[in-house]
Amino acid sequence: MTDRKAELAENLAEVEERIAAACRAAGRARDEVKLIAITKTFPASDVALLAELGVTDVGENRDQEAGPKAAEVPGLRWHMVGRLQRNKAKSVVGWADEVQSVDSARLADALAKAVRAVQTAQIRDEPLDVLIQASLDDDPERGGCPLSELGALADRIAQSEELRLRGLMAVAPLGADPDAAFERLARAGETLRKDHPNAADVSAGMSHDLEQAITHGSTCVRVGTALLGGRGLASP
Repeated sequence: MTDRKAELAENLAEVEERIAAACRAAGRARDEVKLIAITKTFPASDVALLAELGVTDVGENRDQEAGPKAAEVPGLRWHMVGRLQRNKAKSVVGWADEVQSVDSARLADALAKAVRAVQTAQIRDEPLDVLIQASLDDDPERGGCPLSELGALADRIAQSEELRLRGLMAVAPLGADPDAAFERLARAGETLRKDHPNAADVSAGMSHDLEQAITHGSTCVRVGTALLGGRGLASP
């Protein structure tokens, strides 16, 4: 465990320096960019070690894996970053502080209904923070809301008392120039904030392209491999 903590500490320091360097190059302050550790397939023990090292935000792609981890390592801010089916909404709102992958009105409505239920049961008081996942390649297999439909979905979310619109999330298209993709996302974010000024978060950039994302205004990078290494076995 000591060796693993040392490994994670070294990786974290390297990621932090990459983020800091990218912020300096972009003329931005380091505290403008949040780091979310993506811990999918890694055990809760790794999450606990990252917490000891100062990590406060953790992201997961699968509800069935995230719920037990969140229960085992309390006190962190948990983010759902993977594609989400509507029938998982009730489970997700039990552990997630934020859902970054809202890409349809039907999913937004399902999450709002689930939040209402847990609020009625006095399990949760606050609204659920959500980001709209924007599609930068119009590939339905990868999820995401088409850029032309962002405004309508944002309006729908903003009308809900159970959801709090925080901004946009996106993944650069496979094989594409991440600079061009993140520039498109930045323009979409500017348009969104004209009607929803509080939706200022931009979640973009992962282990391989966080520098480009920060250059184009990302306020949140989602880093897995660079922090934890190659994917291990799924946690129990």
